[in-house]
Amino acid sequence: MSDEILRSIGIVLLLGVGAQWLAWRLRLPSILLLLLAGFVGGPVLGWVRPDAFLGPLLMPFVSVSVALILFEGGLTLKFSEWRAVGGVVRNLVTFGALVSWLGATLAARWMLGWGWELATLGGSILVVTGPTVIMPLLRQVQPSRNLASILKWEGILIDPVGAFLALLVFEAIVARNLADVPTEAAVGFALTVVVGLVLGGVGAWLLMAGFRRYLVPDYLQNPVALSVVVGLFVASNLLRHESGLLTATVMGVLLANQKAVDMHHVLRFKENLRVLLISLLFILLAARIELDQLRALSLGGVGGMLLALVGLVRPVSVLVATGRSKLKWPERWFLAGLAPRGVVAAAVASIFALRLSQAGNEQARELVPVIFMMIVGTVAIYGLGALPLARWLGVSSPGPQGALIVGGSRLARMLARSLQEEGLAVVVVDTNREHVAAARLEGLGTYYGNILSEAATEEIDLAGIGRLLALTPNDEVNFLAALHFREQFGRSEVYQLPPGPGSEKRRHGVAQQFHGRFLFGEGRNWECLEERLLRGAAIKKTKLSKEFDYADFRQRHGDGAVPLYGIAGKAQVQFATLDKPLRPTAGQTLVSLMDPDSGEGGNAPAADADGAERAGPANTPAAAGAGNSAGTTAPGARGGSSPPPAAADTGRGGS
Repeated sequence: MSDEILRSIGIVLLLGVGAQWLAWRLRLPSILLLLLAGFVGGPVLGWVRPDAFLGPLLMPFVSVSVALILFEGGLTLKFSEWRAVGGVVRNLVTFGALVSWLGATLAARWMLGWGWELATLGGSILVVTGPTVIMPLLRQVQPSRNLASILKWEGILIDPVGAFLALLVFEAIVARNLADVPTEAAVGFALTVVVGLVLGGVGAWLLMAGFRRYLVPDYLQNPVALSVVVGLFVASNLLRHESGLLTATVMGVLLANQKAVDMHHVLRFKENLRVLLISLLFILLAARIELDQLRALSLGGVGGMLLALVGLVRPVSVLVATGRSKLKWPERWFLAGLAPRGVVAAAVASIFALRLSQAGNEQARELVPVIFMMIVGTVAIYGLGALPLARWLGVSSPGPQGALIVGGSRLARMLARSLQEEGLAVVVVDTNREHVAAARLEGLGTYYGNILSEAATEEIDLAGIGRLLALTPNDEVNFLAALHFREQFGRSEVYQLPPGPGSEKRRHGVAQQFHGRFLFGEGRNWECLEERLLRGAAIKKTKLSKEFDYADFRQRHGDGAVPLYGIAGKAQVQFATLDKPLRPTAGQTLVSLMDPDSGEGGNAPAADADGAERAGPANTPAAAGAGNSAGTTAPGARGGSSPPPAAADTGRGGS
């Protein structure tokens, strides 16, 4: 028996992680492949039998895992976002949830022929969406900031709401005296809220106090946080059924918005744990489905209910919730087109189907396979359709190629303008008012402030931004900025200038995970590039062809040109780095910093065979009048206080 348990554990891990990796490679919703892998490994092939090797531990494991996922989701919720989208989120988890409950109940009653008791319970379970399915889709679609915030808040807050609603319905079903149901529901609601808020607050206070007073060593902080969340989740459920999810969520939200201790290391640990837990949960829950249960379902009824949820219930609930909001119609329609169900729906359905069966409801055995089909159907529809819908509505910026540029010196502004000319979003960040003012006068997006501050992280609009370029003359700032945004953009899209002269030993002494990718090749530090600018170097763009390829370019210009980045296809940008020098091919555009005497005869380079080589943006700031010095800013400006008009570029500055 022990060998079978070990084999099952190994298969579940391999299927879960393998499905996640395959989804990443194919750019498909990971939940869809996880469900498919669990279904194939479970009822189809019989490799995984969760009830056999986990037995009575299965449902407690599912419940604790969901609580940890919601705690991690709570750690990503900021009150600063709530100020902008709180009204819509509040309506979605109240009025919108009631509309969804009513609509799903009627659909289950008419499409599946369920009795009112089971239909009402199923409708309450289908209210939830959840971060397990919303967050991966948001990363894929990259909607606008407000839409992403709304969907993230809704997905996390709706889970405890749905679980509590299902509990109320179940208690009403098993109650002997229906006249007492309204009173019991009101009392139950009050108890759940009180227990969730109090224990969630206690948990957050305990962790803050312990971390702030150094009562917990660094290496134990993640295990202690994990233990406190699980312990209070269990205590909360013992005091009031299904209140543990609210406790975990409240605890995460409070910790995310306090400033006493840094919780980023806990968040990173929970993010890694969340990926593993989601993989395990969907494999296990999908493997529990029996083929006989699926065969017994009416395909027409299941299909009709799925269409009702996607095509009617969700749009109506969103329209009701956003009726008086300031959202534009494309944003409302996108919200109406994204509501996949996730692991919380599967977990709650498994729990209450068992309880309802024990209470004597014979139809209850249909609840789990129907919810499973709703999860698969909604994930497939929304997962495959969300990105095309977002593009059609104009609310998405998938695969963002724009750059967050740290430093506003002449070099940084020239590079920013060249990227903006290609249609890419750019934001220049600096603490030097003159640099920020000059960037605004040139029509660049700006932020006046410290890139390492929490305010910058919350206030900078990163729509269309997919990478960081740290271009300040201060090596320490570049290192810290790269480290700060490594989680935001991924290590592959965090770049910085190499350290200046005398810093080679320091550079090699810094572990790779603590710095970004070094730009433009060996020795291309800030001093080197600034010296070229003082000699009159300019950014130029060359369209390569079969007649004039990269080898011809290097032969013509030699060391007089520093390749910066290449452009291929639809503004797909690849920067030259020390670890991966550029190798552009025919048809691509090469952007370089070119000396004035580079090329034939010591003059400016002649155009190539098809006249594609051309100068980039001018080195001097835009003429006066490009922006308004009376307190307004040029288009694209955002964040920070309005600095005075630009004076002569001083070259160096803080950031």
